[in-house]
Amino acid sequence: MMLSIALCSGMQAKAQDDGYDVFVPIAKYISQGDAAKLSAWFADNLEISIVSGTNDSSKKQARQILSSFFESHTPRSFTISHRASRANMKYVLGTLNAGGESYLVTIFMNYKDNGYQIQQFKIERTSSVY
Repeated sequence: MMLSIALCSGMQAKAQDDGYDVFVPIAKYISQGDAAKLSAWFADNLEISIVSGTNDSSKKQARQILSSFFESHTPRSFTISHRASRANMKYVLGTLNAGGESYLVTIFMNYKDNGYQIQQFKIERTSSVY
């Protein structure tokens, strides 16, 4: 058991190294439609906006909202098109192809406690983006 704790601690430390791209696993989970694994990156409370509804949600509620979206809009691919960061914040824009439609995904992350957490997760139809 001590070995597994040590390994997990080492993985957590590695995951937060400056050279580690937190968006690699996040992009993978979005493209797979895996709300459970994606929600591990959620802050305890976050803003989630899916198509037309915006909610300030708990981690659990946001996971359920995202699961529902993925169930009715099966993801085919997710590609990051823009990245930005400064101090303790990271931001990406990406395109999600799901359910035969294309969506713009915006993710804001802040560094809190011992790692980056998603503070805002937004999915909107690309036709509504100018």
